[in-house]
Amino acid sequence: MDDKKLTRITQPELDAILQKHESYLVGRVGGVKANLAYHDLSNMSLAKKNLSDADFTGASLVEADLRGAKLDRAILFCTDMRKANLHGASLIRADLRGAALRGANLVGTNMSGVDLREGALANASSGGELKAAHKDLTVADKGGANLSGANLSDSKLAGAVAVGSNFSDATLKSTKFNTASLKGANFSGANLEGADLSDCDLEGINLRDAVLTNTAINLSEVAAENKVGALTHESVGLSIKDLPAPIEELLKLHATWLDSNGQQGKPFDISKYDLRNGPRFNRARLTMMRGASATLYGLNFSEAQMQAADLHDADLRHANFQSADMRGIMLNGARLNNANLQGVDLRPLMLAQGRALSANLSGAALRYVNFSGANLQKANFRKADLSDADLRDADITGADFTDANLEGAQLDDKQKALLKKP
Repeated sequence: MDDKKLTRITQPELDAILQKHESYLVGRVGGVKANLAYHDLSNMSLAKKNLSDADFTGASLVEADLRGAKLDRAILFCTDMRKANLHGASLIRADLRGAALRGANLVGTNMSGVDLREGALANASSGGELKAAHKDLTVADKGGANLSGANLSDSKLAGAVAVGSNFSDATLKSTKFNTASLKGANFSGANLEGADLSDCDLEGINLRDAVLTNTAINLSEVAAENKVGALTHESVGLSIKDLPAPIEELLKLHATWLDSNGQQGKPFDISKYDLRNGPRFNRARLTMMRGASATLYGLNFSEAQMQAADLHDADLRHANFQSADMRGIMLNGARLNNANLQGVDLRPLMLAQGRALSANLSGAALRYVNFSGANLQKANFRKADLSDADLRDADITGADFTDANLEGAQLDDKQKALLKKP
């Protein structure tokens, strides 16, 4: 038979199906169980609907609105749910084998007992050849369930089967995994702060660069090579206690240094310091600060003055830079996965005699970064990893994306046109 194509329906048609399904669930006359297998429901709204026991096998729910939906026991086998919004949804004992959930929002979802094992779905072509469903998926999307970059904070996955699943760069704060089967699961770069992984099968689990602060886990069961770079309660290098003075005093000295053109005071230098869970730098005056190779995970720099700051090779994952002035900043080699850079100013910093200092983000890890509404004119993104970053409504005029990874990045039509130009 020919390749099975997804059936596209309208929102009113979908609403009618969902209404009949809800009638079916309560035993009302005229109720019909929803069979949405192999349907294209991308960008559609299913918010707050009761979809328990519905069949979505092989369907596309890319960027669908499923906020507050009830999907208990739903069949989501090999469903494409990339960037879907499942905030506050219930997926108790749902079948998510082989589902693609990269970049999905699963904040506060109840995923107790879900099945996240590897699943494969293929359709036979006219020549008898098997072709994978959702053939546009990349290799990274296939295999075990892919929740890379997803936010599952406070979710419940107790007893879940997540063998071989991908949770890389996911936010899993206070997530309950206790008694889950996590054999071969990938948690590299994930935030597991306060998560419960007690009594789990941890064979072959990858925790490289993961955040394990206050995490309930028996790390002795994890191979040394699989927890390289993991952040625990122990400081990485110098701690806030090792600073020569309190942060407030150091910032005052820095302001004096700036105002006197370096004749008085002292520049703010936190290079190689670990300041996690430390001070808030929102609206701080940090022009020309130094923080090379510092661990500043999750800190707040919103609306800060950071012109010409040097933060190369720093760990700035999950940090908040919203509306910060970052003209001419040096972030080359820095890690900013999942950071918030909405509305930041990364234009060149104009210097004396008409010279300009461009923002340098070359080689930076920028996966899942939110750049929406930012000014990125002439910024250097050479060899940076911008996979799944949100660049919509950002000004990328003159920005250098040579050899950058833009796989899965969200771009508006104007940006796509600019990037196609030679």
